[in-house]
Amino acid sequence: MKEVPATIIEYTYTITTNDTAKKPSSILARETGLSQQSLKTAMQKGAVWIHQSQRCQRLRRNNKPLHTGDQLQLFYNTTILNQEPPAPSLISDEKEYSIWYKPYGLFCQGSKWGDACTINRWVETHLRPQRPCFLVHRLDQATTGIILLAHSKKTAQIFSHFFSTRTIQKHYQAIVKGNFSAYPSPFEINTNIEGKKASTTLSYAATTTKNSLVNIQLHTGRKHQIRIHLSQFGFPIIGDRLYGQAMAGDKNLQLQAVKLAFKCPLTKEHKTFQVPETLQLVLEE
Repeated sequence: MKEVPATIIEYTYTITTNDTAKKPSSILARETGLSQQSLKTAMQKGAVWIHQSQRCQRLRRNNKPLHTGDQLQLFYNTTILNQEPPAPSLISDEKEYSIWYKPYGLFCQGSKWGDACTINRWVETHLRPQRPCFLVHRLDQATTGIILLAHSKKTAQIFSHFFSTRTIQKHYQAIVKGNFSAYPSPFEINTNIEGKKASTTLSYAATTTKNSLVNIQLHTGRKHQIRIHLSQFGFPIIGDRLYGQAMAGDKNLQLQAVKLAFKCPLTKEHKTFQVPETLQLVLEE
């Protein structure tokens, strides 16, 4: 089958006095030649933006009032818009926040071209009862595991502070190349990353003839900290195409956020959430 090239349109239009009574989809259809239905879909998937009173945000409602001087921006890429995100799994709905399992390939952050493949947008459109969704921490697209989402601005501020101050305990596991059992457990790595202090504690969990399962706790939050430290230490994570030796067609990154533990700011109860056993990493021979 012949591959159809992506349609890519990047377009900006400034609203005139004659446009203020019209729908955004009607204006963009007139200017770009795209159908109104395809533009409404693009709105829902976060590809249309509005600059209004010095504020820029995604435009999702086709009935939003327009004013002279407002700007509509379209970032239309059919390849991105046609992507189907893998579904996360709900671990616990705590009403003001919820705990999810994020699968491989689901993003935590969108781009100007859309946000339909992000976990927060997926949860906003699928969780019932429907609620707003605020991201308070992130996992790499290739990392699986536990993620917490807030459902009000107030709760998001509280949990954002918790994560930034390390009030929440985050535990990870990784399957790495090599036999880790010979090293003392726990073992701490304190190698700087990009000139900044970085601290990671590793402990042995299990070993096969070639690979090991390692428990990990972060004490700082540098970008790709776990992947960098394990690679520098000589135990690259299986499936790591950036810091390991993984190639196209190899396993996905075998890194997982397995547990969150904290004192709930709403109920004051101590909470611990873990990845269900059926979704945990499996160390194979």
